[in-house]
Amino acid sequence: MTNEGPKPNCELLKIGDFARIADTNLRTLRYYEELGLIEPATRSQGGFRYYRSTDVNRVQMIRDLQLLGLPLERIRDLLVLRSKENDRESFFGQVATALREHDRLLQQKVREIDEQRAKVSQALEKLTDCRTCAHMPTASNNHCDPCHTTGQPLPEQLSALY
Repeated sequence: MTNEGPKPNCELLKIGDFARIADTNLRTLRYYEELGLIEPATRSQGGFRYYRSTDVNRVQMIRDLQLLGLPLERIRDLLVLRSKENDRESFFGQVATALREHDRLLQQKVREIDEQRAKVSQALEKLTDCRTCAHMPTASNNHCDPCHTTGQPLPEQLSALY
Protein backbone atom coordinates (compact mmCIF):
# COMPACT_ATOMS: atom_id res chain seq x y z
CA MET A 1 0.00 0.00 0.00
CA THR A 2 1.26 3.50 -0.77
CA ASN A 3 1.48 6.36 1.67
CA GLU A 4 -1.53 8.04 0.08
CA GLY A 5 -3.62 7.94 3.21
CA PRO A 6 -5.16 5.58 5.66
CA LYS A 7 -5.04 1.94 4.75
CA PRO A 8 -8.47 0.75 3.73
CA ASN A 9 -9.78 -2.38 5.37
CA CYS A 10 -9.45 -5.60 3.42
CA GLU A 11 -12.94 -5.26 1.95
CA LEU A 12 -12.15 -2.00 0.15
CA LEU A 13 -10.56 -1.99 -3.27
CA LYS A 14 -8.73 0.73 -5.16
CA ILE A 15 -10.53 1.74 -8.32
CA GLY A 16 -8.11 -0.14 -10.60
CA ASP A 17 -8.51 -3.41 -8.72
CA PHE A 18 -12.24 -2.87 -8.49
CA ALA A 19 -12.46 -2.27 -12.26
CA ARG A 20 -10.53 -5.47 -12.95
CA ILE A 21 -12.73 -7.56 -10.64
CA ALA A 22 -15.90 -5.93 -12.04
CA ASP A 23 -14.64 -6.65 -15.58
CA THR A 24 -14.92 -3.02 -16.64
CA ASN A 25 -12.61 -0.04 -16.99
CA LEU A 26 -11.81 3.13 -15.05
CA ARG A 27 -13.57 5.34 -17.57
CA THR A 28 -16.83 3.43 -17.17
CA LEU A 29 -16.62 3.51 -13.39
CA ARG A 30 -16.00 7.25 -13.39
CA TYR A 31 -18.90 7.74 -15.80
CA TYR A 32 -21.18 5.65 -13.60
CA GLU A 33 -20.10 7.73 -10.63
CA GLU A 34 -20.78 10.95 -12.57
CA LEU A 35 -24.30 9.70 -13.31
CA GLY A 36 -24.90 8.73 -9.69
CA LEU A 37 -25.05 4.99 -10.38
CA ILE A 38 -22.19 4.10 -8.06
CA GLU A 39 -20.14 5.90 -5.49
CA PRO A 40 -16.88 5.03 -3.80
CA ALA A 41 -17.14 3.88 -0.22
CA THR A 42 -14.38 6.33 0.65
CA ARG A 43 -11.53 8.35 -0.78
CA SER A 44 -8.02 8.56 0.55
CA GLN A 45 -6.43 11.89 1.44
CA GLY A 46 -4.74 11.68 -1.95
CA GLY A 47 -8.13 11.36 -3.68
CA PHE A 48 -7.93 7.67 -4.53
CA ARG A 49 -11.32 6.03 -4.78
CA TYR A 50 -11.99 2.88 -2.76
CA TYR A 51 -14.97 0.64 -3.42
CA ARG A 52 -16.58 -2.11 -1.40
CA SER A 53 -15.97 -5.51 -2.95
CA THR A 54 -19.75 -6.07 -2.87
CA ASP A 55 -20.23 -3.10 -5.21
CA VAL A 56 -19.15 -5.46 -8.00
CA ASN A 57 -22.72 -6.77 -7.78
CA ARG A 58 -24.04 -3.26 -8.41
CA VAL A 59 -21.83 -2.82 -11.48
CA GLN A 60 -22.98 -6.23 -12.76
CA MET A 61 -26.63 -5.27 -12.27
CA ILE A 62 -26.06 -2.01 -14.15
CA ARG A 63 -24.47 -3.95 -17.01
CA ASP A 64 -27.28 -6.54 -16.98
CA LEU A 65 -29.97 -3.86 -17.09
CA GLN A 66 -28.17 -2.07 -19.93
CA LEU A 67 -27.99 -5.32 -21.90
CA LEU A 68 -31.73 -5.65 -21.41
CA GLY A 69 -32.19 -2.25 -23.04
CA LEU A 70 -32.76 -0.04 -20.00
CA PRO A 71 -31.28 3.46 -20.35
CA LEU A 72 -28.78 4.55 -17.71
CA GLU A 73 -31.15 7.26 -16.48
CA ARG A 74 -33.82 4.65 -15.65
CA ILE A 75 -31.20 2.41 -14.08
CA ARG A 76 -30.16 5.31 -11.87
CA ASP A 77 -33.79 5.80 -10.85
CA LEU A 78 -34.00 2.15 -9.84
CA LEU A 79 -30.69 2.14 -7.98
CA VAL A 80 -30.96 5.49 -6.18
CA LEU A 81 -32.17 3.74 -3.03
CA ARG A 82 -28.85 4.01 -1.21
CA SER A 83 -28.81 7.77 -1.25
CA LYS A 84 -32.41 8.28 -0.11
CA GLU A 85 -33.55 8.55 3.46
CA ASN A 86 -36.51 6.18 3.49
CA ASP A 87 -38.61 4.56 6.09
CA ARG A 88 -38.34 0.80 6.18
CA GLU A 89 -41.56 0.09 4.29
CA SER A 90 -40.76 2.58 1.54
CA PHE A 91 -37.22 1.26 1.16
CA PHE A 92 -38.29 -2.37 0.76
CA GLY A 93 -41.09 -1.34 -1.59
CA GLN A 94 -38.58 0.45 -3.81
CA VAL A 95 -36.21 -2.52 -3.75
CA ALA A 96 -39.11 -4.77 -4.79
CA THR A 97 -39.98 -2.34 -7.60
CA ALA A 98 -36.41 -2.45 -8.90
CA LEU A 99 -36.32 -6.25 -8.79
CA ARG A 100 -39.71 -6.54 -10.52
CA GLU A 101 -38.53 -4.20 -13.28
CA HIS A 102 -35.44 -6.36 -13.75
CA ASP A 103 -37.61 -9.48 -13.86
CA ARG A 104 -40.01 -7.87 -16.36
CA LEU A 105 -37.09 -7.03 -18.65
CA LEU A 106 -35.74 -10.56 -18.35
CA GLN A 107 -39.14 -12.03 -19.23
CA GLN A 108 -39.33 -9.74 -22.25
CA LYS A 109 -35.84 -10.81 -23.36
CA VAL A 110 -36.79 -14.48 -22.94
CA ARG A 111 -39.84 -13.90 -25.19
CA GLU A 112 -37.64 -12.21 -27.79
CA ILE A 113 -35.12 -15.04 -27.66
CA ASP A 114 -37.90 -17.64 -27.96
CA GLU A 115 -39.22 -15.80 -31.04
CA GLN A 116 -35.76 -15.81 -32.59
CA ARG A 117 -35.32 -19.48 -31.80
CA ALA A 118 -38.65 -20.26 -33.49
CA LYS A 119 -37.44 -18.43 -36.60
CA VAL A 120 -34.17 -20.39 -36.60
CA SER A 121 -36.11 -23.63 -36.17
CA GLN A 122 -38.36 -22.73 -39.10
CA ALA A 123 -35.29 -21.92 -41.22
CA LEU A 124 -33.65 -25.23 -40.30
CA GLU A 125 -36.80 -27.12 -41.31
CA LYS A 126 -36.88 -25.33 -44.65
CA LEU A 127 -33.17 -25.96 -45.14
CA THR A 128 -33.93 -29.68 -45.00
CA ASP A 129 -36.28 -29.18 -47.98
CA CYS A 130 -33.70 -27.07 -49.77
CA ARG A 131 -31.10 -29.84 -49.65
CA THR A 132 -33.22 -32.00 -51.97
CA CYS A 133 -34.11 -29.13 -54.34
CA ALA A 134 -32.39 -28.92 -57.71
CA HIS A 135 -31.99 -25.15 -57.42
CA MET A 136 -29.06 -23.41 -55.77
CA PRO A 137 -29.51 -19.86 -54.44
CA THR A 138 -27.89 -17.36 -56.80
CA ALA A 139 -28.42 -13.76 -57.79
CA SER A 140 -30.02 -14.91 -61.06
CA ASN A 141 -32.82 -16.74 -59.21
CA ASN A 142 -33.22 -14.06 -56.51
CA HIS A 143 -31.40 -16.35 -54.09
CA CYS A 144 -34.36 -18.76 -54.19
CA ASP A 145 -36.76 -16.23 -52.68
CA PRO A 146 -39.55 -17.08 -53.17
CA CYS A 147 -38.92 -20.81 -53.01
CA HIS A 148 -38.98 -22.42 -56.47
CA THR A 149 -40.72 -25.49 -55.09
CA THR A 150 -43.49 -23.98 -52.98
CA GLY A 151 -43.64 -20.39 -54.25
CA GLN A 152 -43.60 -19.24 -50.62
CA PRO A 153 -41.18 -16.68 -49.22
CA LEU A 154 -38.18 -18.14 -47.46
CA PRO A 155 -38.08 -17.97 -43.67
CA GLU A 156 -36.41 -14.72 -42.60
CA GLN A 157 -33.32 -16.36 -41.14
CA LEU A 158 -32.76 -18.45 -44.26
CA SER A 159 -33.37 -15.51 -46.58
CA ALA A 160 -30.74 -13.53 -44.70
CA LEU A 161 -28.15 -16.26 -45.33
CA TYR A 162 -29.10 -16.99 -48.93
